[in-house]
Amino acid sequence: MTSLNVAIIGTKFMGKAHSNAWANAPRFFDMAATPVLKVACGRNQEELTAFAERWGWEDTETDWRAVIERDDVDIVDISVPTHMHREIAIAAAEAGKHIFCEKPFAITVEDARAMYEAAEAAGVVHFVNHNYRRVPAVRLAKRLIDEGKIG
Repeated sequence: MTSLNVAIIGTKFMGKAHSNAWANAPRFFDMAATPVLKVACGRNQEELTAFAERWGWEDTETDWRAVIERDDVDIVDISVPTHMHREIAIAAAEAGKHIFCEKPFAITVEDARAMYEAAEAAGVVHFVNHNYRRVPAVRLAKRLIDEGKIG
């Protein structure tokens, strides 16, 4: 099976949630590729080291730009505050990295458009995380709404 090396930028609540998801996705889904938790990036090295040990990240880095430039990173998971998404996403696209971005995607339409255009120009896979859209209860609610039974 193919593996894809993941870098996560941001290690607070969403970084923890995404780390759990990357580690456990193969238990829930039949996947064409296995995610490898390659490098976690945060600002405080002591906290970052503890985060990496707890969640199984192989390496740490405090400079997100250095993470994006690594040859052993395929996917950049952007789990930082929204105002930081644009710069990181565009740099990741320009470096040829696939992009997984936490919601909300951008602060402005202009930011969202710039991020989208950079990813499209680079030919990388890019998406915004909507973490509950595939949960069975949410899918049932959507079906009931579509059928006019609720909503």
